[in-house]
Amino acid sequence: MPMIEIKLFEGRTQEQKRELALAITAETCRVLGVGPESVDIVYHDVRKSDWATGGRFWSEPRG
Repeated sequence: MPMIEIKLFEGRTQEQKRELALAITAETCRVLGVGPESVDIVYHDVRKSDWATGGRFWSEPRG
């Protein structure tokens, strides 16, 4: 029973998340040979002020 966690910047629509969940579920089922009822996906919406890359927060101006 795979459980997939996805972290992404907040602001994606429910429809975008649904479409991604369907695509990931289908591919997981194909590769692992499980049914869709076995695939759990959890989204974690993260504010840009809580995510840093290379020591810089994504909420800070980039140039």
